[in-house]
Amino acid sequence: MMNFNLNRIRADFPILKRNVNGHPLAYLDSAASSQRPLAVINAENHFYQYSYASVHRGIHSMSVQATNDLENVRLQAARFLNASSSEEIVFVKSTTEGINLVANSWGGSQLKAGDNLIITEMEHHANIVPWQMLVQRIGAELRVLPLNDNGELAIAKLDRLIDNRTRLFAVTHVSNVLGTVNPVQALVAQAKAAGLVTLVDGAQAVMHSRVDVREIDCDFYVFSSHKIYGPNSVGILYGRKVLLDDMPPWEGGGSMIEHVMLPNGTTWNKSPWRFEAGTPNTGGIIGFGAALRYVEEISFDVIQQYEQVLMNYALEKLSSVPDITIYGPQDRVGVISFNLGKYHAYDVGSFLDQYGIAIRTGHHCAMPLMHHYAVPAMCRASFAFYNSKEEIDRLAAGLTRIHCLLGG
Repeated sequence: MMNFNLNRIRADFPILKRNVNGHPLAYLDSAASSQRPLAVINAENHFYQYSYASVHRGIHSMSVQATNDLENVRLQAARFLNASSSEEIVFVKSTTEGINLVANSWGGSQLKAGDNLIITEMEHHANIVPWQMLVQRIGAELRVLPLNDNGELAIAKLDRLIDNRTRLFAVTHVSNVLGTVNPVQALVAQAKAAGLVTLVDGAQAVMHSRVDVREIDCDFYVFSSHKIYGPNSVGILYGRKVLLDDMPPWEGGGSMIEHVMLPNGTTWNKSPWRFEAGTPNTGGIIGFGAALRYVEEISFDVIQQYEQVLMNYALEKLSSVPDITIYGPQDRVGVISFNLGKYHAYDVGSFLDQYGIAIRTGHHCAMPLMHHYAVPAMCRASFAFYNSKEEIDRLAAGLTRIHCLLGG
């Protein structure tokens, strides 16, 4: 595989060298939060050691440098997504905050009683609850595009959900439970043809393949730094400039204003800064920029090719485990969710932890999807380009051993 050296990649992630419960760590929970390479850790440390200052508010050299460094990451994020301008990039603390911003700012100003919006049955709670709160507050309606039996969206039913009061369609790019890759470009085109505004939750997509928001043609795209090997508490909201310019601020405070008058008459900064009230997580944003550089230096072509080989291997290996149920389509990226016989996911995950294998168990912030499959929880193994076939072998062997120990 061109330019891919797994041993060199793994050496960039110091945490992968540790032992857990007397076993080498097999970290199979990157969909929840990825590990950080030294390039990211060092960039953030360097900022705090040598460059820290408040941004946008000072004329001294360190403040100017910190501001320039932060705004350069905004430019970098715009290039990463192929946005038309860096002014279409809003720094938020997470995917969740980005969706809440759109729901409260765009939704709060544009939707009214009797309107409706559409989400899907496979959404993460972050792309469900903000819309539920919005429609309850204004008297609108939330409609749901269901799943097919194979774990893919029932796309043919979308037209039936759209009427002349439908205002928005929000959809995940990749399911955090099933690994389903939704055809977001086609879905967005269908929604936009009906005059809908579109939002894509990219939290589970950006680490696996190149994302081009102009090609997708969505109005909003959101993701989190910690999913793509960067620091926590940094996220990106891409918004089409014409929409951002027409949206009111969601939070008030410093930096988001143009003039403050008493008792009334305060005016707002232009977008995207009107949506960035308060002191930003500058160190985290600097680390996020380092994460983007890191993955782009490896190249998404190489990452995608390696991860696809790994996924195919994992599906084949896990399918041989006795009494296992794997959920979702054959074609997937990033994650495999499963249950082992009649045993609760928490028990399976606890056993695996004793072997140094870290997976996620529970409802994965996707309770409606659990209801669809009539299960209380699932086990989820998720993969990144620092994982190995040997770790997958350990997972399969561990599951087989657990099945035997529990009397399968």
